[in-house]
Amino acid sequence: MIKRRQLLAGGAAGLMAGCECGAPVGGAGVPGSLASRELKMVTTWPKDFPGLGAMAERTAQFITEMSGGAITVRVFAAGELVSAFECFDAVSNGAADIYHGAEYYWVGKSPAFAFFTAVPFGMTANEIMAWTEFGGGQALWDELSARFNIKPFAAGNTGHQMGGWFKREINSLEDLRGMKIRMPGMGGEVLRRIGASAVAISGGEIYPALQSGAIDGTEWVGPWNDLAFGFYQEAKYYYWPGFHEPGPQLGVGLNLNVWNTMTATEKAIIEGACQRANNLSIAEYTHHNAIALDQLVNDHGVELRQMPDDVMAALARESKNVLEEAARNDAFTGRVYESYKASLARSMKWGRISDEAYMAKRREVFAL
Repeated sequence: MIKRRQLLAGGAAGLMAGCECGAPVGGAGVPGSLASRELKMVTTWPKDFPGLGAMAERTAQFITEMSGGAITVRVFAAGELVSAFECFDAVSNGAADIYHGAEYYWVGKSPAFAFFTAVPFGMTANEIMAWTEFGGGQALWDELSARFNIKPFAAGNTGHQMGGWFKREINSLEDLRGMKIRMPGMGGEVLRRIGASAVAISGGEIYPALQSGAIDGTEWVGPWNDLAFGFYQEAKYYYWPGFHEPGPQLGVGLNLNVWNTMTATEKAIIEGACQRANNLSIAEYTHHNAIALDQLVNDHGVELRQMPDDVMAALARESKNVLEEAARNDAFTGRVYESYKASLARSMKWGRISDEAYMAKRREVFAL
């Protein structure tokens, strides 16, 4: 039996035909061991931020652990090496080796990037994992990112996000008109279509913008991360459900030139570390969001409100229009949309008689 220690040291490489694993770590002279390599990771997240920032740190840690210390990853939070929205270009041009962020931040490069994080009224965490890993999503993501000299992987997911924080009550669609709301990606475009003003700013800029009145409301993630930012101090009303990010997938992008220099073993380590971080993040968010929600309501007096039906209907209508227009206006985005839509249709049929049906009955049993 192959021992775990042997696998981490690269012993599994001997099982892979044609694998050339480079020079031994530290010149130990052990055949098949990994060459030392240091990588720079830039992120779109604030330093030491729970959840999102931890995903990046954890991915880096897993790469080092799984390589037996051969591959070390130095993590730079947003603003330490480059700003949050400069991470993609830094990796593309080789100024950094890896980024950890949200792919919808790169829609200025191609609208198709949004589908690999989240689109309005799109996939849940389980559904986007199914599409990415088995439904053709990864191949399309690879093709798109390769245009920019990047190799992508999923490496995190927050699960369903909240509708957002608002300084004023929303009782009808009319109340949203003219509001300045922080929301990036296609969700922001949907808000514009219904008369709100969407603002795209990074996470670290949100609280000061709320405090100064530069924005009237914001979405961020969910109870755990929102509590950490203290939004409840500036906005009293916390709305559900979120329409814009039902299962946002976070991504790692590796400079393609660096990726192409890696051995089969190194590539397997990178991919395995990202998958490990991706799976763990869903469990982490499910656990901490539940705890943080209780704290927001019971300790800080936050008022939970459900979005009115007319608001949700308008958001759903315009979401469909935005997605279909993006698909019509760009051939590659159209290909991604068709693949995404087909996978979503399959998942929805199964979900209707599995998760949805079960959860409805479970609420009756526990009277919740």
